[in-house]
Amino acid sequence: CFADSAYTQGKAEASKFAREGFEAAKNKDWDKAVEAYRRAVRLDQKIGPNLAAALQQRAFAYVGQQKFQEALADFNEALKITPNDVNLRERRAYVEMQLKDYDKALTDYSDIIKQRPDEVRYYLMRSYIYEMKGDVPRGLADCDKILALEPDNAEAKGRKQRLQVRQSQGADATMPPAPQQPVPPPKKP
Repeated sequence: CFADSAYTQGKAEASKFAREGFEAAKNKDWDKAVEAYRRAVRLDQKIGPNLAAALQQRAFAYVGQQKFQEALADFNEALKITPNDVNLRERRAYVEMQLKDYDKALTDYSDIIKQRPDEVRYYLMRSYIYEMKGDVPRGLADCDKILALEPDNAEAKGRKQRLQVRQSQGADATMPPAPQQPVPPPKKP
């Protein structure tokens, strides 16, 4: 049957492109890997996770080069393929923070917290953003959650103390936030 033959040929071609993508990824040629995987996905959707992985690796390279817009585009594309990937979402939030798009980073961290409500590091990052934005009540709420999970968490204790001082001074969202240390990038998988 012609349909079966075309299907088999498409799968074989998809496998060929996937192998090219794998070889390019092995050599850290992310542009070539992404393109090969894109061609493979057009023929076989099962290759999608490989494309997402190549996009993520290329995004890491962009972050290392401080090309945050390019990294964001790759993380966005990868998340379309694997929308529930917490690690991708965390890395995208980091890039959004570098671009000072705190609202999008907040959305990402809130989505992550829904998936992993007992992970302190996500509350820490979200409370950091609230502090940067001057949102004292939400920052304090996240600090309380962190301290309920880890009562001795020094970072949360320090942030809570700073936020309480701002609250007692009648600080509002228009008050410039306290100077902060730069946010470290999430670790590679």
